[in-house]
Amino acid sequence: MTNEALSIAIAIIGGYLLGSIPSAYIAGRLKKGIDIREVGSQNMGAMNVFYKVGIVSGLLVLAVDIGKGAAAVALARWLGVPVMVEMLAGATAVIGHGFPVWLKFRGGRGGATLIGVFIFLMPWGIPIGLAIFGLMLLLTRFPTLSYSIALVCFPFVAWLIYHRGDYVAFSLLLLLIPLLRYVPRIKEMRAKSGGWRRLALRKNLKDRF
Repeated sequence: MTNEALSIAIAIIGGYLLGSIPSAYIAGRLKKGIDIREVGSQNMGAMNVFYKVGIVSGLLVLAVDIGKGAAAVALARWLGVPVMVEMLAGATAVIGHGFPVWLKFRGGRGGATLIGVFIFLMPWGIPIGLAIFGLMLLLTRFPTLSYSIALVCFPFVAWLIYHRGDYVAFSLLLLLIPLLRYVPRIKEMRAKSGGWRRLALRKNLKDRF
C-alpha cells in the first residue's frame, strides 16, 4: 500500500471511528444510568440529552458531537489527502454517529456531527445557519424543525459564498443522512400533536408531545 493510499484509508476509517464516539449514550449512562436511546425521543443526540439528562450534559454532548465532525475533516486535511477524501471523511463521521460500531450500529441522526463537518469546510455558513435557527425557533418553538431548516442553508452557502460546485453536491448528499432520519420523528410528533399547525407553532420548548 502506498503512502497516499494509507493516508486515505486512515482518513476514512478515522472519520468513522470519530463519528462513532457515543457521547450522548455515555452522558446518559454516567449521569442518570439510562440508555438515552430508550427515553424521550429515543434519539442518541444532544437535544434528547438536554431534556432527559440535563442542560450541562446536553451542552457537553453537543460540543463533542460537533467536534467529531470537525475533527474528522481536520484529520483528513492533516494527512494531506485530496479535498474529495476530506469530504468523504466528514461523511463517514456522520455515518459513524448514526451507526456506531460500539453500540451495534444503533445511534443518532447526526445533525450536530454534520454541523461540525460544515464548520470546518464552510465556516461562513455558521452565522447564517445560527440566524435561521434562531428565527425559526422564535416562530415555532420546535428545535428539531428549526435546525433541520437551518441546515438547508449550507448548499446555498457553498454556491453563493464559496462558489464550489463540489461543496454544493457534497452538502446536498450529506444533508440526506440526518434529514431522512428526522422524517419519521416529525411525523410521529405530528400524529401526537393532532396536526401540522399545532406541531409547528408550539406553546413552549418543553411541549414535547
